[in-house]
Amino acid sequence: MNDEPLSPAGRLFVQPATHQIINCTLGLEQPLSLDAAKHVVSNSLMIQHPRFSSLLVTDNNGREYWRKTELNIDRHIILRPDPIGEAVSDEAAINDYVADLTVSSPLSYDKPLWEIHLLPAHKCVVLRIHHALGDGISLMSLMLTLTRKLDDPDQTPAIEPLVSSKRKRNENETLGEFIKVLKMICFSLIYVIEFIMRGVWVNDGKTVVRGGEGVEMWPRKLVTARFRVEDMKTVKNAVSDATINDVLFGVISLGLSKYLGKRSPDSLQEGLRITGVALVNLRPSPGLQDIKELMKKNAAGTGWGNKIGIILLPVYYHRNGSDPLQYLKRAKTMLDRKKLSLEAVLSHQIGHFVMKFFGAKVASMLNYRVVCNTSFTISNVVGPREDITIAGIPVTYMRTTSSALSHAITMHMLSYSGKADMQILVAKDLIPDPENLAKCFEDALLEMKEASLQI
Repeated sequence: MNDEPLSPAGRLFVQPATHQIINCTLGLEQPLSLDAAKHVVSNSLMIQHPRFSSLLVTDNNGREYWRKTELNIDRHIILRPDPIGEAVSDEAAINDYVADLTVSSPLSYDKPLWEIHLLPAHKCVVLRIHHALGDGISLMSLMLTLTRKLDDPDQTPAIEPLVSSKRKRNENETLGEFIKVLKMICFSLIYVIEFIMRGVWVNDGKTVVRGGEGVEMWPRKLVTARFRVEDMKTVKNAVSDATINDVLFGVISLGLSKYLGKRSPDSLQEGLRITGVALVNLRPSPGLQDIKELMKKNAAGTGWGNKIGIILLPVYYHRNGSDPLQYLKRAKTMLDRKKLSLEAVLSHQIGHFVMKFFGAKVASMLNYRVVCNTSFTISNVVGPREDITIAGIPVTYMRTTSSALSHAITMHMLSYSGKADMQILVAKDLIPDPENLAKCFEDALLEMKEASLQI
């Protein structure tokens, strides 16, 4: 039997403690019919990928494999014709629907691990794809093969970075390569020791946004924070060599400080550390134009999969009144050090070592402890810049989130056509007012933009 073993990260994502499903929401100008959805999927490159027509099976030794099966599209496209709940708006109804999916609706293992939910009453499509099928960037590229460019219906949209991720090299820099290597070694050593300590006993101090063991099973609420990419670029240009990711993390830092200042202003110490977790893709993003080639390589076991590292991203509580751009500058300094280090690579290697010698359950528990001992998850995925359609219907927004974690806050930002929407998934018993949290992030960007325009 020609079974294909899961990658180490794929095995991690099917363990109960670290089980992850990606939920991507596409808003439409008009409802998508069941027949149109079947036609689009049946003729897409997505279902030609072997992972999307394979079952997840486990042998007698507990090892997981992909096994090719006959694909029945009718089992994967789910129509929900009636309005969802009693929400006052389509957005609230969709967010409530997805929030419930993140804690109570795993994908069935008796079919390939993906689904498409049609919500015609709310002009929306929700794609659910198990993280074991691939990393977020590759899955985004493959998912977009279901769509076409609005201004060129024969062309599939492409994904291009908002900005180059490479820093401009200063030709006059005086710091030698030896010093750079020394810094890389020092930062890598510090960060990998911290990663190990986080997996064993070190944790964030108690705050109103801190989750912990078992919180992944608590009821969830989902809200959306909206940003304009142009506003983020304005802020980025105010600080030399800053990137969109620097701006995003500056916004998170300022926004959390604003929210904590409202929730518990008298119980927080200035400079209190709040630690985030981010997954880093260690493979070059293939791009849509290379998906077919990557699928060919996958047959030899060298192409598709998850190759992911973890980095810890600390922010610090500061009372209101300081310069908003200071949050960006601090974020940039921290992220520059993280990029110089090998933290993501070494965390991946540690996970691979533990997986190989102690098994998937122990590796999963290590990652679970890291999440339990930190405070939030953050990710940023770049979507298409141009407007797109699905079955000829214009897509009005794209948003994504994942299965609930033991964090009280999980944030996923996805950019599309000049907009950047961040889905904020919270444990509502710990954060009963996520709308206020979203507004704190939105206000944080506007304050940073205003400060940028005054320079």
